Amino acid sequence: MSTTTSEQMDTRILDGKALSRRIKDEIAVEVAAWVDKGHRKPHLAAVLIGEDGASRTYVDHKVKSCAQVGFESTLVERPADISQEALLDIVHGLNENPQIDGFIVQLPLPAHIDDQAITEAVSAKKDVDGFHPSNMGNLALGLPGFVPATPAGIMTMLERFGIETEGKHAVVVGRSSIVGTPMSLLLSRAGTPGNCTVTLCHSRTQDLAAHCRRADILVAAVGRPGMITADMVKDGAVVVDVGITRVEDSTAKRGFRLKGDVAYAEVAPKCSWITPVPGGVGPMTIVSLLRNTLDAAQRAAAGH
Repeated sequence: MSTTTSEQMDTRILDGKALSRRIKDEIAVEVAAWVDKGHRKPHLAAVLIGEDGASRTYVDHKVKSCAQVGFESTLVERPADISQEALLDIVHGLNENPQIDGFIVQLPLPAHIDDQAITEAVSAKKDVDGFHPSNMGNLALGLPGFVPATPAGIMTMLERFGIETEGKHAVVVGRSSIVGTPMSLLLSRAGTPGNCTVTLCHSRTQDLAAHCRRADILVAAVGRPGMITADMVKDGAVVVDVGITRVEDSTAKRGFRLKGDVAYAEVAPKCSWITPVPGGVGPMTIVSLLRNTLDAAQRAAAGH
């Protein structure tokens, strides 16, 4: 395939950063109208355990985004040696606090804490991350509930950029309950976007490259930098890179660079559309979290 100009390349970028700004503006308008009707501002809380640098960055972005759309936000910080019982007490307190509409417990958690026990302790009505078994079950059945923020953000991106999905073959690489599995369900659902035939690949998939080459829409969500190379992508594919890994780089100002699961430089020229890393899926995850929180506030006000 011939090399494209930078101008042509720009038209093919799924720019999550720019789209997220537009959606934040839309949410801010909704929040202002909500408050004008006499409701309090939606309130999102985040629980941050330990000193993981990436987790700190993510939480800071979420807190900043709350301010941008007119939300209240609360950050609960505890050291990495917190006991599971103490963390469960925090979760139960947030569940019972009528001023908190939704909250997240930032992952990953320290090794001595059972992630699943914490996830299940979060009230399904305040589970704006969409990880609770009740919300995951609703997703599988196509019932109303909170959808995990990253897959929800990708679906919004496909919709807003007018990406045709009906009848397309989508390949999702990665089967996590946070991204891969819910992504496969959303893409296969009846609706727009949706109606894809979906292949879900994982670490035990044989001849992964062959599966990827059949994809009209390829979603990479495994956390292995540069795993998807040009020979694994067919011409004209839509490539969504969920991966974001800190890779040490002494030439970078911060001492590291953020790398996606896709070898961007070699894959991009083959794509009809592709997400950058950073600036692609990440910002869309945050706006989906905001949307879920506004929905939670509205449901609570309606007594649901």
